Amino acid sequence: MRIANFGHSCILVELDGKRVLFDPGTFAHGFEGLTDLDAIAVTHQHPDHIDPERIGALIEANPQARLLSDPQTAQQRGEGWEPVSAGQIVELGGDVQLTGGGGYHAVIHPDLPVIDNTVYQLGTAADPAQLVHPGDSLWVPPVPVGVLAIPAAAPWLRIWDAVDYLRAVNPRTAIPIHYGIIEPSARGIYFGRLSEMAPAGTEFRVIDAEDQGQF
Repeated sequence: MRIANFGHSCILVELDGKRVLFDPGTFAHGFEGLTDLDAIAVTHQHPDHIDPERIGALIEANPQARLLSDPQTAQQRGEGWEPVSAGQIVELGGDVQLTGGGGYHAVIHPDLPVIDNTVYQLGTAADPAQLVHPGDSLWVPPVPVGVLAIPAAAPWLRIWDAVDYLRAVNPRTAIPIHYGIIEPSARGIYFGRLSEMAPAGTEFRVIDAEDQGQF
């Protein structure tokens, strides 16, 4: 599996010849020229996860890509978008599949409505969570996780919660996402805590923006 980072929550994952782009939002850069995508998967409607100004051009450049999202975003975006709910399996061809999980965004404040958020588990029937992208959720998959894309910083997230989530999931590898709101010089504070407090056996690995890694 190969993972490329385009900033914030936007990552491109290549697994067994399938290419899935997750959460191309406003804080992400460099995904605009991508082609040959098999799917574009959006966890929820917030613009830092789906950029309303750039998503159209990305879709035009990838007419063959399946457009997957949480149910609310699919309803808002209209024709062509497929809602993915918790427990739903989307076959991408070959042995590769996406499984929906979670269902709701983390609570930002009790006065704000809670919106849909689909957690994506990418893998195969035999190993369904080779990668997990939770969007803005702390939902724990019920199966072993290979790579967890873990939110590092957000208005709805304490580092305490992020550490506990990392420990609950207990992945083989964790890569930080959702840190586009943090000054680059301060990111080491968050990454350091997650790295030093990760469960035994979990590798914490940072993929620099517009770089990629093999997993």
